[in-house]
Amino acid sequence: MKKISTLLFLGLISLNLSAQKLTSNKKALIASVEQHKDNLIKISDSIWALAETAFEESKSAEILAKYAEENGMNVTRGVANIPTAFTATYGSGKPVISILGEFDALPGLSQNTVPTKDPRIEGAPGHGCGHNMFGAASLGAAIAIKEQIEAGKIKGTVKFLGTPAEEKYFAKVWMVEAGLWDDVDVNVSWHPGANIEADVQSGLSLIDFIVEFYGQAAHASADPWNGRSASDALELYTTGINYYREHIRPTSRIHYHIQDGGQVVNVVPDYSRIWVRVRDPKRKVMLPTYEQVKKMAEGAAIMANVDYKISLVSGIYETLVNRSGGEIMQKNLELLGPITYTDEEIAYGKSIQEATGKPQVGMDSNINPLRETEELPGGGSTDVGDVSWNVPNINLSVTVAPKDTPWHSWAVVACGGMSIGHKGMVYAAKAMGMTMLDLFENPKLVDKVKEEYKTRKGDEKYEAMIDGPPPIQGQ
Repeated sequence: MKKISTLLFLGLISLNLSAQKLTSNKKALIASVEQHKDNLIKISDSIWALAETAFEESKSAEILAKYAEENGMNVTRGVANIPTAFTATYGSGKPVISILGEFDALPGLSQNTVPTKDPRIEGAPGHGCGHNMFGAASLGAAIAIKEQIEAGKIKGTVKFLGTPAEEKYFAKVWMVEAGLWDDVDVNVSWHPGANIEADVQSGLSLIDFIVEFYGQAAHASADPWNGRSASDALELYTTGINYYREHIRPTSRIHYHIQDGGQVVNVVPDYSRIWVRVRDPKRKVMLPTYEQVKKMAEGAAIMANVDYKISLVSGIYETLVNRSGGEIMQKNLELLGPITYTDEEIAYGKSIQEATGKPQVGMDSNINPLRETEELPGGGSTDVGDVSWNVPNINLSVTVAPKDTPWHSWAVVACGGMSIGHKGMVYAAKAMGMTMLDLFENPKLVDKVKEEYKTRKGDEKYEAMIDGPPPIQGQ
């Protein structure tokens, strides 16, 4: 008992020391997030339940936009000719600090808030990447900064960007092209994760394209010699891709999804369609692979004696890391300290780990040190990369699910609509708000972040990998 009391006492001392390091403005910012916490949780849970997918997030976007308006921010809807994209700003002059908010879900991941697979609606979408929390936390940080500007404690402009369709079409690319970051000095972002760290790792560049094959239909038994099979071309194409995998760099990836391989067995298909994605940590390596995979489509078409068409969907850059910004974020994480979980939350996390075949170690709430930036990271991709090549970006990861949880799975959805996700969301709002506050208060920090951005970008000219307007149905 004495040992436990001593540890508790030392913990209280540590908390008091952290509290003493918080400035009055940071204490006020934290208090603001706490004041809005219940509403932010309600917003997150509403978006979690709606689970709207790419470019269809009309209700989710409106929930966020309306709350920004209710809290005195100036909202512009439908920016970049995207109905579900919007901005919410407050203040005037420099610096202009922006913050990203995503809110799209993934198909087929519907899940109840229970630690075993149990769809709410069979086959429906779910927030398997935590974007319901992403937008809500970022808006909470933006409102907290708005209140500081309004109170005259800091000067400048805060800009929240509601960014849809990150999971499929990468709407930020069109938003960048529309100039929505042209006036921004520094951008702040976060992503739900299974640990807490100032994220100074890049992601993978990628490019998405559709290949369609056009043949001649015929009876598959009576006169197949009169047919030219688009399905044959598709199979030859995927075979070529799979042989080519051996000869690409170990860091590169090629994925595909067959969207149409023919409708019935007794007809020679006259149409087929495949979605292809090429990735690599470096865009300059990814692009030659993309060109080769496009050539292979022509070869498949020649072998099957059919026509073909390639349509670019979109492409995104790898993330341009900013360690100077990461250092600012790291200090604020250390000020906040780890997230505390209840016994019930830890048990919930362990049950998810058991259900997904992972070691039952519970939650990782420690503040990780600032890691060295890897030259060739693995992992996924994000259109935050395109933002980072146009304005300095500071990124954050915060725990919203148990350690080693499979991402883009039901397990993340199961945490995103209950207290584990809520705690991570509120924590992220505080950490990002505190980091933004540092930038508003200290122009030298802004200069340092911008200088590193210029150095890392060098002479490379950004070129958006899109061809035409975003693929929004009805437009």
